[in-house]
Amino acid sequence: MSGTTPSGVGVLARRRVRARGSARRSPRPFGAAGVVPWLYLAPALVVLGGLLGYPIYQLGLISLFTYTQAQVSGGEAATFEGLGNYQHLFADPEFWQVLGATVVFAAACVVSTLAVGCALAVLLTRVRAVPRLALMLAALGAWATPAVTGSTVWLFLFDPDFGPVNRMLGLGDYSWTYGRYSAFFLVLLEVVWCSFPFVMVTVYAGIRAVPGEVLEAAALDGASQWRIWRSVLAPMLRPILTVVTIQSVIWDFKVFTQIYVMTNGGGIAGQNLVLNVYAYQQAFASSQYSLGSAIGVVMLLLLLAATLVYLRLLRRQGEEL
Repeated sequence: MSGTTPSGVGVLARRRVRARGSARRSPRPFGAAGVVPWLYLAPALVVLGGLLGYPIYQLGLISLFTYTQAQVSGGEAATFEGLGNYQHLFADPEFWQVLGATVVFAAACVVSTLAVGCALAVLLTRVRAVPRLALMLAALGAWATPAVTGSTVWLFLFDPDFGPVNRMLGLGDYSWTYGRYSAFFLVLLEVVWCSFPFVMVTVYAGIRAVPGEVLEAAALDGASQWRIWRSVLAPMLRPILTVVTIQSVIWDFKVFTQIYVMTNGGGIAGQNLVLNVYAYQQAFASSQYSLGSAIGVVMLLLLLAATLVYLRLLRRQGEEL
């Protein structure tokens, strides 16, 4: 460049600008246009469309008709109700009570799961190899346990007659499933127990990806473990924490097995009902299949809204979707 005249530099700059402009104006090749990735995804989209699209379509269709046991058996024809089932649902005070209980219960489960999972993820980075391996195996064992099995085990642990928890706490024959809040608390413990391993493993992998120099610098500056987590790790792990939070919201919002098994179908007089169990009772216990389908559609829309919030958060963080 030392032998290049100023005019020559200007010519080279103009040529580069023209080359960039022509590259922008030139049509993209077939693969870069985004068609080829869709061709690779086509088989999976077809399978998902058949497994998810058609059932969702049927769910929405049934919610628009009067569909009870009489229609199932063929004794009566299904009549079109339009939004009548939704109007009946929204006018029912029990629906709003169950919806509020579901939101509060899911929020408590999400917060508790994230707290336990993140705390144990940090602990994994502080212990040696053998305790770390033991904790990982124990957590993965809890994660792999079926929900019915885990719920039955937790019921035995808190059984008023034979459970070891009451004996250790000196509670006698106290029944955890009799009261509304104690039953919700018991179910929350089981949900957290089977959910925290996902958060722990995911956050632990994110912490291991953080450069060690950053954590050493924070420790040398005198930052406590809580300060390091709040000011260093949490901001750097924000995308991972967003993912596990949204997924925990979706999982905990549609809890069914734990509530149904541990509270015997929703507790005394339905005091421990959540939306999934409420929809099951309306559809199968009361044979109001159209009303149960309407509840399912409402749950689907609420979870889709949570997913859209997740995508919006990713866009704000600069992630490509």
